[in-house]
Amino acid sequence: MSGSQSPARYEIRVEGVLDQCWTACFEGLQVTSEGSQTVISGPLPDQPALHGVLIKVRDLGMCLISVRRLDPDQAGQASPP
Repeated sequence: MSGSQSPARYEIRVEGVLDQCWTACFEGLQVTSEGSQTVISGPLPDQPALHGVLIKVRDLGMCLISVRRLDPDQAGQASPP
């Protein structure tokens, strides 16, 4: 594995609706709601950063639904409304 890879983009879904004030808690990642779920998404520099976000989800008692690494083709696209 090369250490010169660019940050990967992730989409983390949790149960419940969080508002934009949670963006600061998730270090600038985008926080959006889709129905009864919240999507936390954005670039993360490495696996330890991803695990750090997942630990926050756990520590806040959120119900984790899914974690998905976005393909580079999807990275700039927003999820459909």
